[in-house]
Amino acid sequence: MIQYFSMVMLSLTLVACSSQDRSTTSSSNVDNDKNGHRVDHDNTGRRANNDYSGRVDNDNTGKNVQDRDSAAITPLDQSESEADRTITQKIRKAVVADDSLSTNAKNIKIITINGVVVLRGPVADQQEMESVLRKISDVQGIVRVDNQLEILKK
Repeated sequence: MIQYFSMVMLSLTLVACSSQDRSTTSSSNVDNDKNGHRVDHDNTGRRANNDYSGRVDNDNTGKNVQDRDSAAITPLDQSESEADRTITQKIRKAVVADDSLSTNAKNIKIITINGVVVLRGPVADQQEMESVLRKISDVQGIVRVDNQLEILKK
């Protein structure tokens, strides 16, 4: 019983020391400049090059608001049937394999339900949209394509 109690106390002590060590380490790499702004330092104590001023999010979080509409088709609606999953997989492979497509185009949403393919997301231009649509025309089993791709404004 005493050995068990000793082991528990030792474990708790080690955990407490470990968490105290982590908080000390992380706070030593951060301080404030003369204007009160956060300044990160790397492990050598030099100022880290983390310029967050004028930062713009490079994602499409704002566009994803439309996915909250209960009528909107999202990847969660993807059919579980073997045929529909195969269609989606073939399209995704063809899109990802094309090095001429932008990262946005490679990340479009592809959802297949009963042979109907829904495409959603941003593409760079009309040419890129047409390239994606040509890849789809090679896939067997597609009943219809619901093209909801959007061309990014430059």
